[in-house]
Amino acid sequence: MLKEIIGVLYKFMWGDLLTIPLPGGSSVGISLLVLLLVPAGIYFTIRTKFLLVRKFPEMLRIAAEKRPGGTKNGISGLQALIVSTATRVGMGNLVGVVAAISAGGAGAVFWMWVLAALGASTAFAEATLAQLYKQKDPLYGGYRGGPAYYIHHFMTHRKRCKNPDKRYSMTAVLFAVSGLICWGGISQVISNSVTSSVNNAFHIPPLYTTIFLVIVAAVIILRKNATVKVLDVVVPVMAGCYLLITVFIILKNADQLPGVFQRIFLEAFGVRQAVAGGFGAVLMNGVKRGLFSNEAGSGSAPCAAAAADVSHPAKAGLLQAFGVFIDTIVICSCSAMIMLLVPEERITGLTGMTLLQEAMRFHLGKFGVVFIAVTLLLFSFSTFIGVLFYARSNVAYLFGDNWLSQTVYIMIALAMLFVGGLAAYTFVWDLGDVGIGLMTIFNMAALIPMSGQAIESLKDYERKQKSK
Repeated sequence: MLKEIIGVLYKFMWGDLLTIPLPGGSSVGISLLVLLLVPAGIYFTIRTKFLLVRKFPEMLRIAAEKRPGGTKNGISGLQALIVSTATRVGMGNLVGVVAAISAGGAGAVFWMWVLAALGASTAFAEATLAQLYKQKDPLYGGYRGGPAYYIHHFMTHRKRCKNPDKRYSMTAVLFAVSGLICWGGISQVISNSVTSSVNNAFHIPPLYTTIFLVIVAAVIILRKNATVKVLDVVVPVMAGCYLLITVFIILKNADQLPGVFQRIFLEAFGVRQAVAGGFGAVLMNGVKRGLFSNEAGSGSAPCAAAAADVSHPAKAGLLQAFGVFIDTIVICSCSAMIMLLVPEERITGLTGMTLLQEAMRFHLGKFGVVFIAVTLLLFSFSTFIGVLFYARSNVAYLFGDNWLSQTVYIMIALAMLFVGGLAAYTFVWDLGDVGIGLMTIFNMAALIPMSGQAIESLKDYERKQKSK
């Protein structure tokens, strides 16, 4: 029954809502999420005057900035970026890129890049709003917030709202519930992919790997403020090692790069797809995996951005826009190059982690298989404890400030982490896609009409920078 419900919701959000015919008899199907995210990304990009390009040096400067004095248990803007990067640089960058290229070909990578370029401005808008409407966190210290909080403000301060002081807003509740479902689905994706990878590399039964993952995760997330401290160490190390190995592989195969980029751009528009609808498959898989990877517009990262102790709301927004660049333009491209620099006949018929590990075996032998298994374990582990950080504010919005509700959700997430180690691959991905799709719909309901506040915050920040 649950699979059927997930299937219906998945088809509603990711299925073809509109079908546009193309010359030559083919067509492209446009889903509800594409209709929401792509126009919104274009809108925000224009309104911020191509933020990612224009403010990129400023993003680098803010990332290197020392934290000002502030809340005792708050986190810095850089730490908020690390938390959000922990969840972005995870399953979407490894298994997600594999899935996109497997289903849509090399051209899917191009559409992931496009979505990242547009999504950076969307990420700025939602993160800035999260800063503007953040609240004190009486349980963990510092701040909390995110879309549930600015959606609540938007819905309860409209002219048609007769009770602006009411405890809940239905749209905000739906977002918070969708977020908790999404992060539960991600928990299953994590253990499902990790157990497969470890089994391929070390022949360890999935049950043993899952038990180990659950125990280590529980030790960290059940401690009050251990999450950010662990991520501060794990994320830079894992991302740095993955980047170095990928650069080595790219340099080793530098003579093939022109052909790889040619393939990406040709397949991006279905030039090499012989069947009708080839372009639609490329576009949809690139966009879907791009969203799942960089999360721009979904409302996940703002839960971290709201916790940042920064001197101006726009700083948190700029850091999250930079996070989209790190995730997709840098890390996802690394995964794509690992796959696309392998002869096609070597990986034909393979999917999921088996495909990625075979690609690494081609490049680095047995070490490559072990390396990708360890990397996936670290990526996945950091993603899990990162999404549990996101969940704090949503649990608090739904159930109030109490340790019981926080602990209950943690235990549910740990249970789903365990179950996911033995769950079907396609189902757990669909569950994550459904959760993130619902979050996006509810987030956009407030993000688009409230975006003027984020734009004004950016202008205010720029005026203050010029006056210094």
